[in-house]
Amino acid sequence: MSHDIPNNALILVADGGKAMLLRNTAPSGGEVSLTEEGRITPESAAQGPSGSRPEDQTPGQTSEATFSKQVAQALNALKQQNGFDALVLVADPQSLGQIREALHKTVDAAVIKSLSKDLTNHSLDDIAKALVK
Repeated sequence: MSHDIPNNALILVADGGKAMLLRNTAPSGGEVSLTEEGRITPESAAQGPSGSRPEDQTPGQTSEATFSKQVAQALNALKQQNGFDALVLVADPQSLGQIREALHKTVDAAVIKSLSKDLTNHSLDDIAKALVK
């Protein structure tokens, strides 16, 4: 199976506190050229994760889980608006798991690659290089 990232694929680069939405604007498969489309920032007034907070979870972990849920909801909404056909998820291992857990099945089905790395503070060039490895 080829791991080429197609033109117009949406790339989410996230950690527990911020997320960038990038688009692959390279004309052909095998190349990645990223353009930033937007950012998702935590909405502190938004709802928390479902249910009550586990006793062994810190408030920081709770806010990261809440943000992961907000990221997943944003991706779900974008998918409904035909915002992408192919999706690449890049996040630290914990956020990646939490985001994937909250994705709608149509969004999860669009995921062509996921990378368990925190690249939120890297340049677009560095992110592109990590994606083609």
